[in-house]
Amino acid sequence: MVRIDGNRDAHHWLLLAHGSGAGMDHPFMETMAGAIAGKDLCVVRYEFPYMQTIRATNKRRPPDRMPRLLDALGDLVEEYRRDDRILVLGGKSLGGRVSATWALDNPVAGLIALGYPFHPVGKPDQWRLEPLTEGRVPTLVLQGERDSFGNRGELEGIALPGHVRLQYVTDGDHSLKPRKASGVTEEQNLQHAAAACRAFILGLEP
Repeated sequence: MVRIDGNRDAHHWLLLAHGSGAGMDHPFMETMAGAIAGKDLCVVRYEFPYMQTIRATNKRRPPDRMPRLLDALGDLVEEYRRDDRILVLGGKSLGGRVSATWALDNPVAGLIALGYPFHPVGKPDQWRLEPLTEGRVPTLVLQGERDSFGNRGELEGIALPGHVRLQYVTDGDHSLKPRKASGVTEEQNLQHAAAACRAFILGLEP
């Protein structure tokens, strides 16, 4: 089961995965998919097997291990890949990490990470940089300045390769949500992030 927003005849497609704790119908996912999609871009939201089980049983469970997540993504790519499509992979947190890991060994036009989990919360010495630093695919990372999985202060000391564009979202947390005192709203941050995603995707060619 998937959710499809936008034009199914579009040339550019985004397969958008959820984070570890909430599925494709979470308000963040709905808002981002709706704002990215359009007549020129189709967005497919999907769920990994463990999240499908949560939906069916209404019982919490941890994410599957990476190999199963990668297999699930591979199956989905095969379903939606077409010669006349520019296919981009992306996701929130875990979804972005899985997408980037899959692209290390498989061709895809581009990658988007919405709040990349650069390290576990509270463990800034345990970096998860390899999917970004060892890849070759054009990549857009949209990171909240206050993200507990890698904030701006921590990341300014990290050198990322040229194919990775790291763009900060004003005062955003891991879901890009700012504090009231920041002067920006959550809606503004999400719309800004969606506009950046659209520009990135529509600028890609095979």
